[in-house]
Amino acid sequence: MNQKKQELQVAALENGTVIDHIPCDKVFTVVSLLGLTDGHSKITIGNNLDSKKLGKKGLIKVADRFFTDEEISRLSVVAPSVKLNIIRNYEVVEKKQVEKPETLRGIVRCANPKCITNNEPMPTLFHCIDKEHRAYKCHYCEKEQCLDEMKLL
Repeated sequence: MNQKKQELQVAALENGTVIDHIPCDKVFTVVSLLGLTDGHSKITIGNNLDSKKLGKKGLIKVADRFFTDEEISRLSVVAPSVKLNIIRNYEVVEKKQVEKPETLRGIVRCANPKCITNNEPMPTLFHCIDKEHRAYKCHYCEKEQCLDEMKLL
């Protein structure tokens, strides 16, 4: 068997997006965050794949789907080191790095039990106050929170 075939761990993608370098314990969280459980997207999931950078990693290939910048920024909540490869005709035409968003809307829960978002049916909204330390402030109660400690909705 030639070297190229031995290295290929997941089938090639003709058109779509490859989400790479996902921490193994976050693969299915990424699937949920991007709404890939709707049954309309053809997806391939690889987990515990060998990685020179991470040791082990997760990978998701989504056929015929390209994500918006807002969808991509949602990934930074759970997997800030994720890389996206845009594929057309089996070739990588663009690479994207996940950016930490300026605002988080309806993704994470406010840790303040008295916050209106925990007591009324309304979406949460946070504004970034320190990108380096991943610190966000609730728009409603102004509680400052570290993204690493926030819980997903």
